[in-house]
Amino acid sequence: MRRSMLLSAVLALRAFPLAAQAVPPPPPAPRPQPILIKAGRLIDGRADQAQANVGILIDGDRIRAVGPLAQVQAQAQNAKVIDLSQMTVLPGFIDTHTHLLLQGDPTSESYDAQLLYQSIPYRAILAARNARLSLEHGFTALRDVETEGAMYADVDVKRAINRGEVPGPRLFVSTRAMAPTGMYPIVSSNWEIEMPHGVQPVDGVDGARLAVRQQVANGADWIKYYSDRRYYFSPDSGLHSWVNFTDDEARAIVDETHRLGRRVAAHAIGSDGIAAALRAGVNTIEHGDGMTDSLLDVIKAKGAYWVPTVTVAWYVAGPRGGVWGPMTQHQKRAFQRGVQKGVKIALGTDVGGFPWTEINQAKEFEYYVQYGMTPMQAIKSGTTVAAELLGEQDELGAVAVGFYADLVAVAGDPLRDITELQRVRFVMKGGTVYLSP
Repeated sequence: MRRSMLLSAVLALRAFPLAAQAVPPPPPAPRPQPILIKAGRLIDGRADQAQANVGILIDGDRIRAVGPLAQVQAQAQNAKVIDLSQMTVLPGFIDTHTHLLLQGDPTSESYDAQLLYQSIPYRAILAARNARLSLEHGFTALRDVETEGAMYADVDVKRAINRGEVPGPRLFVSTRAMAPTGMYPIVSSNWEIEMPHGVQPVDGVDGARLAVRQQVANGADWIKYYSDRRYYFSPDSGLHSWVNFTDDEARAIVDETHRLGRRVAAHAIGSDGIAAALRAGVNTIEHGDGMTDSLLDVIKAKGAYWVPTVTVAWYVAGPRGGVWGPMTQHQKRAFQRGVQKGVKIALGTDVGGFPWTEINQAKEFEYYVQYGMTPMQAIKSGTTVAAELLGEQDELGAVAVGFYADLVAVAGDPLRDITELQRVRFVMKGGTVYLSP
């Protein structure tokens, strides 16, 4: 009896794979319906002029055709039509300096409160909200340049967006950022208490290389470090700073990052910090208020990018007082000279330094026009130039065949009134509509 039962079990086990093979595979997912967008005006991110009556054919998450409406319409059989014929269509905006895990830090008290009294999970929930707000404002890609004490939570938010769990822009994340011991602390007079760190403390050449490896291993697309602190004006009105890392340490950060196939952003406000970062070979200078003519020549010669973050400069100037007010004027003059010299200026707002819920990031475009850019130059700073900074110039930043279908539309003409970009009416990311008129 026992032998008979064993034989039956063996036969059943042998039969099971055959039965499993007999189950037909699931049918392939249906191909999404093509989409034809009728654009009244198109600013494609490349040309210096807008085009009228353009058709954009979208297949899945990519652009299949762009051109005169009648020509593209002939290719758009069975396509769903989105009529934006009364609007201006542009590439999705790109903000290259954000902090999703921060909700405004005009004062040290407001910064400390977030790190001391908000858990990382709670801050990540707010970050997901911020990502949705940014997408609805037309920003389809963000470079997030550190979590300010929230460890690697930006990687988690990116993963949730990529998996479709929450709506948000494409994220390029920097995780923890770096500064030497004692040079980016929450300040307390009680030395017995270990306070939270807004960055990863890094010391020495070996420590610098280790920190880069740790951050890349945990998902960093970029590495960000703080080149300077303590800003002051000299008698000749130059904006100076104290440099954080030794040249050897900074070069180790940059070298190891580049060796691992990533790029480096440096917070550098004073001329001393900017010069040190450029000596180290960074890819981008963040803020750069203390730029001088000679430093502008260096950044241009090296092919690095300047991300000015003008919106946050004005937001924090009042509450912080001291040098922060005059810094805005210094930056404005430097920005004007940078435009004249042809420096690569990419749009970055430092949102998170100001609350995501209070100011539309697209305000940065308006500042750039006030500071000397043409409206088209300002638009390109937040589309094609920003995409180049990210190394995504073949995927993002333009309305072109083969690119991601990341599009926005506004009712008016931003070449006449740049503030139109603060009133986005339509947002598409990867062929999916997130905001419609």
